[in-house]
Formats: sequence, C-alpha cells, structure tokens
Amino acid sequence: METEADGEDCGGLEPGRNSDPDRHQGPDTDEKTGDSSDTDNGDDWKETREPQSGLNYLNIFSCSECGTTTGTSGDLNRHMRIHTGERPYSCSECEKCFTSNVDLKRHVRIHTGERPYSCLECEKCFTSNVDLNRHMRIHTGERPYSCSECEKGFTSNAYLKRHVRIHTGEKLYSCSECEKGFTSNAYLKRHVRIHTGERPYSCSVCEKCFTSNAYLKRHMRIHTGERPYSCSVCEKCFTSNAYLKRHMRIHTGEKPYSCSECEKGFTSNGDLKTHMRIHTGEKPYSCSACKKSFNQRSALQTHMRIHTGEKPFSCSVCKKSFNQRSALQRHMRIHTGEKPFSCSECEKGFTSNGDLKKHMRIHTGEKPYSCSVCEKGFTFNASLKTHMRIHTGEKPFSCSVCKKSFNQCSALQRHMRIHTGEKPFSCSVCKKSFNQCSTFQRHIRIHTAEKHFSCSVCDERFQRNSALKLHMITHTRKNRF
Repeated sequence: METEADGEDCGGLEPGRNSDPDRHQGPDTDEKTGDSSDTDNGDDWKETREPQSGLNYLNIFSCSECGTTTGTSGDLNRHMRIHTGERPYSCSECEKCFTSNVDLKRHVRIHTGERPYSCLECEKCFTSNVDLNRHMRIHTGERPYSCSECEKGFTSNAYLKRHVRIHTGEKLYSCSECEKGFTSNAYLKRHVRIHTGERPYSCSVCEKCFTSNAYLKRHMRIHTGERPYSCSVCEKCFTSNAYLKRHMRIHTGEKPYSCSECEKGFTSNGDLKTHMRIHTGEKPYSCSACKKSFNQRSALQTHMRIHTGEKPFSCSVCKKSFNQRSALQRHMRIHTGEKPFSCSECEKGFTSNGDLKKHMRIHTGEKPYSCSVCEKGFTFNASLKTHMRIHTGEKPFSCSVCKKSFNQCSALQRHMRIHTGEKPFSCSVCKKSFNQCSTFQRHIRIHTAEKHFSCSVCDERFQRNSALKLHMITHTRKNRF
C-alpha cells in the first residue's frame, strides 16, 4: 500500500488537505461512525457536511503555528498534532502510532487482511477508499498532481512529493548502516534488505527471491515471455521501462554518465560504475576455487566455467561447444567464411580483431615478447612460450605409439604421420603424396623449375638448399689454392 510505504505520507493532515482529492472524498464509510470519544469523527465531520446554521457554516478555525485554516475544531485538533508530534492512537499488534483513529483503523486492516474496497474494473481489493480512488486513476488515466518543474503527472500527492525531491535533492530517509540517502521510506526499506539479506518476494516458478515486488514482477516476464515495452525506432521489446530507456540512448547517442577520471561517456550508471574499477583497481568478484578476482560479475561467471567445464554455447553446424558467446560467434565465421577484420597494409582478412592486431606486428616489426634468457624477441606470446622450451628442455608433447617427445604440438602432429602413414600433401601434376608440407614444396619445384636458392659468389641458382651448400664447397676449394 503506497501511502503506508511512504511513511509520513499517510500519517497525518497536511496543510491545505481539503484540496487533496486523495484525502477528502470523506473518510471511509465504515469509519464515519467511529468511537464517539474520538474528536476526529462524529459531529466534527457532520459540521463540514451538514451545516446546522449559517453561523456554524461560517466558523473558520486557524492554526496558530502555520496559519492553516480548517472548517471544524476536530480538523484543527488533528492538524495540530503535526506540530506537537502527538500520535495518540496506537496499533495493538505492532504498536505503530497514528495521529487519527481513521488512520489507525485503516492500518489495522494490514494485520486482519481485510480489503473492503474493490475495483469494478479489475476486481483488485484495497484496505481504504483512498487507495481505491488512487487505483482507479490507472484505468481512467487521470493524473491530477503535476510537477511544477517538469510538468510530469502523478496519480497521488504522495508520489508527487516523492518526485519533487529529485529536483530539490532532498533525501529525508537515510540508511543507518551506510548513511545512503533516499527520497522515500519505501526506497529506504528496499535498500536495507541489501544489508539484512532479506528477500521476501519469491518467484513461484523458479523460487528465485527478490528484495522488492517490482523486481519480482519484472523477473516473472522472463517466464511469461511478456515484453510490454517496445522501441519506437527498431521495435525491439523489453521487460522493463528502465531497459527501454537505456536502449533508446543507442539511437539518440546520449551518454549521460561520464567518468570523472578520463571523461569517457556511458549510457547507464551501471556501465560507469564498472568502468571506474579500471581506475580504482577494485575487483570485488573473486573465484571461490582459485581466488582470482574480477571487476565484473559477468567476467567471474565466465571464468567459473573453466572450473565447472560448462560450455553452454554450441555451434549449430558442427556441435562444438564453447564457454563464451564471443568464442562461438568467432567460431561461426569459420563456417560462414566471414572475415570482418582486414589488414590496412595487405588487405588480408581475419575472423577476430585480436588476430588482426597480432598480424599487424608483421608489418610494424613489433616484437613485444622477449626471452628472459637470450633476449630474442617474438611477435606472439605463443612463439615465446615455444622458444622457452629450448632453454628449459621441456617437451610436453609425446607420441602415444613410440613415446618420443616434442616441444611443439605441430612437431608431434608431423611425427604421427609416420605411424599412421597419412600423406595429406599431394602433387597435382604427378599425384605423388607427402607427409610434410616442406617436402611437398620442395617437390613442386621439380615441375616448376623454380630455383629459390642462389649463390652469393657466382649467382648460380638451385632448387634445394642442400644443392647450394654442395656448390659453395667448390668456391671454398678454389680459395685454398
């Protein structure tokens, strides 16, 4: 019930309350004839509705504190409790106190579950006539309360008051744990559940729990498939208005959240908070298995698949599975032949931006990876790792047939062809097959008469490097004599 969720919004009379259609449609019918000892009810209500004489009708009662005027002494007495803080009516169940008997009676229905007022449109029930009247505005579209700053309309004065605090910056309600401020008591109550861990709203389908009913309603749309908010530009649909608003910024280009360190702009506050961790170095998400930390929850979830072995993304063509969606998307380009990243130097295409960046080092000559032993530089980290095995003597790849070991996987694959008899490289001219690419390329030169190796002394050319080496001996012999 929003009036009670907002704390003081339902607790007492406000200045000028007679102008508030939420409050003075009159008290609820069953509350008119309350306890005769309660000066808030009985004859005081009668005085405003059925004046007994012209003299009584002209009676005006004025507050000595703020000047607010009322038509009855009962209204004035009730109003004065705002200034005195007096709350003489208390609930026997929870001991919450109220300024009027009317408010107490309405509150008691929370405990009894009584909802005597029902909507004729949707049959939803309410504890008070005030709540019903406000609810009816959903069906009628009436929004009688408008903000003087931005002209936004609201169905209740309580909602307007809460909204106005956005413009004034006023945050009346603060958390006792972290001192964060809020514009309404309802927001504070929801926030406090972060500290207490309370999640009173649970999904009837998957039993997931939430801190607020609003979050539960949004979650339920996952199960129902309902997406009531659609983009007017691309017609994409969303489960919440907040997601739609954030999406719209893609079309408008609006980036209202900017980094105070590097001034980079973001479409959502969540993206900004995640970005700020780059500057602060904060990594609040840690792996329970290996204690590695991450600055994003999504990064931790992806990492956890290394430990669980989960690969939820599978290729529809070859059924190969991946632990990341991006890895699947990159893999799919093998089947489609798509190479969206091309080199500006040689126009060679690549399936990923990472592969393009690595390739560019061939043109720039950049070798960012160097050996700590011999200081030799490499363009790729993988090349450096392979090279380090020369120094360490490590040979992690062993043949399952003869147990011979190799320092590279490619060397093992070449070796395995000796056992399998596989000869994947075939000459298109004479159909002769070879088990190694280098042997195949050397053979092709027989047909093409291509001579790649030339003598630095006499410029004679040869098809094989071994033939060049034999030739070079003739020059060294001549130099001896």
